[in-house]
Amino acid sequence: MFVTGGDMAQKSRIRKQKSDKPIAAVEVLGYGGGFVRASSGNFIRITDIAGGQIGDLYAIAADDHEEFTSPSVTRLYNLTKFPRIGQSFYSNLERPLLCFVEDHSPGLHDMMMASCSKPFFESFGMEDHPNCHDNYFKTAAEAGITHRFKPDPINIFQNTPVMPDGSILAGITMTRPGDYVVLRAQADIILILTACSTEAINLCKSSPLRFEVFTQKPA
Repeated sequence: MFVTGGDMAQKSRIRKQKSDKPIAAVEVLGYGGGFVRASSGNFIRITDIAGGQIGDLYAIAADDHEEFTSPSVTRLYNLTKFPRIGQSFYSNLERPLLCFVEDHSPGLHDMMMASCSKPFFESFGMEDHPNCHDNYFKTAAEAGITHRFKPDPINIFQNTPVMPDGSILAGITMTRPGDYVVLRAQADIILILTACSTEAINLCKSSPLRFEVFTQKPA
C-alpha cells in the first residue's frame, strides 16, 4: 500500500491527540482533596488553575499501602531539599516511586513542612477550619487506603525557604494561572492531592488544582 506524506502526518497528529488526552483527570476543589491511580511509566501533571495555590501530594504503592513517599528518605538519596529535574521521590522502603520530569512554575516547592491540621488552626483561634490533614484521610478512605498515621507531604508550589539564620519563611505562593509540574510514576501507585487550606500563603483563599494522568508525556 502506498502511504503519502499527508497520511503519515495525519497518523502523527492522531497519535499526538491520543497522547495529549489524559486517561484520568480530577479537579481538586479548594479546601478539598482528590486521588488518581497511575501505572508505572504513566505521567502525572498537576496544574495550578487560578494561581497561588499549594498542593499537598502523596504517592502510595498500589500493592502495599504501607509504602509511601518519604520526604526524609528522598532528601537522603538526592542530597537536596527538593528533587531536581530527573531525580526521584523515594518511599519509606527506599524505592523510587516518582520521577520529577518537568517544572513549569517558579520552581518553589517544599518537603519540610507538615500539612495544616485542626490543631494547627486552633492554635490561631480558628475552630473547625478545613485542613489538609483531615482531607488526606477522607480522600485516602475514598481510595480504599486505611492509614493510622498520615505520611508527610510533598508540598508542590509551596514557598517556604530556609533563611540564613535557620528560620523558615512562610512566603506567598508565587505560581501563576496555568503553571504546572509533570511527574512520572516509577511503580504502580495511588496519588492523593489536597488543596492547601492555609489562606495566608495561598493568596487569601484555597483554589482548585487539576490532577491528570497520561500514558505518554503531555505536550
